[in-house]
Amino acid sequence: MRKRIGVVAAAGLLMAALLGEAAAAPWERLTPDERQVLKPFEGRWESLPPERQERLRRGAERWRTMTPEEREQARERSRKWRELPREERERIRKRFDEFSKLPPAEQERIRQRYRWFRELPPEERAALREKWRGLSREERRELRDRYRAMTPEQRKDYLKQP
Repeated sequence: MRKRIGVVAAAGLLMAALLGEAAAAPWERLTPDERQVLKPFEGRWESLPPERQERLRRGAERWRTMTPEEREQARERSRKWRELPREERERIRKRFDEFSKLPPAEQERIRQRYRWFRELPPEERAALREKWRGLSREERRELRDRYRAMTPEQRKDYLKQP
């Protein structure tokens, strides 16, 4: 019985090692479509970690299935990202890493609040942002609690206040 368990464990380790190596695909093994999309990475492809290669390959597959409009939107987002100052990109990456470490329920709560904010009329969003910027951390917490308890009509009235 122990021998059988040992053989199964060894086979499992061997499969894991083989699968790990398989994830690192040489440039020549990529499909022509993948090579076309991933052309900017060709010179350094072999030096990229297998996990990064796999993420890039998944991205190339998503790109292949996008409509022309979706591709244009992706190009625009990429252009805007590249134009951000390096410090701002680092701040955004850090916030994303922090968000990724949150429990799924907390991530979903944040997504719901974001969707709620995005669904507000533009003038209400702008007014809310302006008020928010002028508050201390404690005032922000108090406002958040008060605002959540307001009716939609009370919120509109509050946002109209100077």
